Amino acid sequence: MSVEELFVDVVGTDPVVQGLAGGLIIAFLNFIGASVVLVWRNPTEKWLDAALGFAAGVMLSASFTSLLLPGIEFASKPGYRALHLGGVALAGIVPVLIGFFLGVAVLDRGERWVQYVGPMISNRLVPDETQTDGGEDGHGHTHFAGSATTSSGALNARLMSVLLFTVAITLHNMPEGLAVGVGFGSGDVSGGIALMLAIGVQNIPEGLAVSVAAINAGLGRRWYAAVAGIRAGLVEIPLALFGAWAVTVAAPLLPYAMGFAAGGMLYVIGDEIVPATHSRGYERVATLGLMIGAALMLTLDVVLA
Repeated sequence: MSVEELFVDVVGTDPVVQGLAGGLIIAFLNFIGASVVLVWRNPTEKWLDAALGFAAGVMLSASFTSLLLPGIEFASKPGYRALHLGGVALAGIVPVLIGFFLGVAVLDRGERWVQYVGPMISNRLVPDETQTDGGEDGHGHTHFAGSATTSSGALNARLMSVLLFTVAITLHNMPEGLAVGVGFGSGDVSGGIALMLAIGVQNIPEGLAVSVAAINAGLGRRWYAAVAGIRAGLVEIPLALFGAWAVTVAAPLLPYAMGFAAGGMLYVIGDEIVPATHSRGYERVATLGLMIGAALMLTLDVVLA
């Protein structure tokens, strides 16, 4: 029995249910990665850079083999019900490119939003007792300030870095979950399974990275760190479900959704993962990890086709 037949026997043939199952599986693998920190006390930066490079390779390959090229092919079929703009049919590569740049724009705006919201949250995490104001009665009260140079200010800075990293991982989990849902919603079960397995595997080092970041910030509670990593992956479940449902009820949206998911993933690779893995002196292992991840996704795409 093939992997596709086994999956259909267990989950059924409804693309929306398949998308939900795919979302649950990739979120569960994120949970596995986040929980590793409970038993692996000190993963090295070198290992983490290699693992995140691997994740980038999977997303890079998946963006083309499972999203962009199939999206263009779908929108080029004679029976495709193209949307029209000014009397011009949006078919072929056009809807994929529209979705692609929408995905890039959404992730870009999300990154900017995090930069503004992060300080507002982190500045209220730890009270800085060195700053008080005295009223007429001479009594002061504590302010919450993140700009202090005390240990409280240093803790705020670390907590903010964890917040930003966790939200960044959550943002880039969004197109991953959407990609899995769209893959199943397109009716291509083998393609959906390939995406699900590849993205699920690369979710393991991502979940671990979030947990390690929380510990390095000095939170000191491994259960909290694991929960932080798990939480970053939970967004994938509703988006996988939404992606499968959306393209099932509105087939013409499929190439737009595929382009959107690919644009979001490629943006994350260039804006977050590559700079992060090339900033600590382990560029070589990160690049080798990327190559291995890309090769794995290509292999899954061929084997499960």
